[in-house]
Amino acid sequence: MHIDRNGSLPSSKGPAEYFTGNVRIDMQFQREAPSRVAGATVTFEPGARTAWHSHPLGQTLIVTSGKGWTQCEGEPVVEINAGDIIWCPPGHRHWHGATPTTAMTHIAIQEALDAKVVTWMEHVSDDEYSQGPSEPRK
Repeated sequence: MHIDRNGSLPSSKGPAEYFTGNVRIDMQFQREAPSRVAGATVTFEPGARTAWHSHPLGQTLIVTSGKGWTQCEGEPVVEINAGDIIWCPPGHRHWHGATPTTAMTHIAIQEALDAKVVTWMEHVSDDEYSQGPSEPRK
């Protein structure tokens, strides 16, 4: 058994080529074969978000605090809150991040295919982001 103790791994800043705004990545991990799982705890300050991206084997997000938005291409922006679990299927182009006024933290878990866990694409434009959810979460 291997335990990564809270606070034992350094935080890193989300790279500007993949994120808009202030993003902190904590407890980042990628397990060795035959396991394919990788993940991290990611905190988005208000207004921060990922670029469009996809995962070859999908991605699970577990929102641990705050309020955020996410969108799969061709679908509306939806609000996500602490306690929500989001599944984005393999190859689906999507983004996620905080709302304009509230930070959001999630645990992101994905599996590697041929050692690759993510394909990054262009940034979510301010216009795309500013559309927000079309109706309040029920």
